Amino acid sequence: MMKKIENNKQYEDALKRIDELLLLVDNDTKKDNPAFIELDQLSNFVADYEETYSPIEKPSLIDVIKLRMFEMNLSQKGLAELLEISNPRVSEYLKGKRDITLKIAKKLHQKLDIDADIILQS
Repeated sequence: MMKKIENNKQYEDALKRIDELLLLVDNDTKKDNPAFIELDQLSNFVADYEETYSPIEKPSLIDVIKLRMFEMNLSQKGLAELLEISNPRVSEYLKGKRDITLKIAKKLHQKLDIDADIILQS
């Protein structure tokens, strides 16, 4: 058994084997079953490989603001009111024409519950 996935061929082979094992393993399969053990190990190897070679990047602050606006059913005007700033200023932020100030960053964190790491990455 391999110790880790080291290249794309091994990665593709592992994905194929996982598909095969998923046909043999279900919620009732005992944890000491060889197919269960192999599936668990391969899944961990695949996750490690993907984390190293295909990491998921954090979304941009503008994307997160737009997502929160959608989730909260906020228009640009509604966001401006919530943040206590002008509608044109919100427009500048959303188009990336103006940097977010510390004051607005705090309001984004408090009122839209946007993670500080996302705010600070920009």
